[in-house]
Amino acid sequence: MKLVLQYVLALLMVGAGLNHFRNPRMYQRIMPPYLPFHGPLVFWSGVAEVLLGVGLVIPQTSQLAAWGLIALFIVVFPANLHMVRHPERFRKIPPALLWLRLPLQAILILWAWWYT
Repeated sequence: MKLVLQYVLALLMVGAGLNHFRNPRMYQRIMPPYLPFHGPLVFWSGVAEVLLGVGLVIPQTSQLAAWGLIALFIVVFPANLHMVRHPERFRKIPPALLWLRLPLQAILILWAWWYT
């Protein structure tokens, strides 16, 4: 089960990372305004998600990739918090889902930590 979930997390990360390139505007919208360079940050976070997702299933890099994912989940938390604090900017997303994103980050961190 642990191995299956490792591949599930990897696929989720690669998919999310690729989505940064398909729909960068969506990711730029959720970034807090105090962060500079939204375009490059979205691009590089997408690259990181793809590389860390792939790295998670390579035995030689899985532990390092898991730590990288933990760092990434912590770094993107302000975007989730920004969404909760400004639900008027995200009217297509029910407020309950915005709030669910916050504990989801903790679950993702624990999930990645399983592979450290």
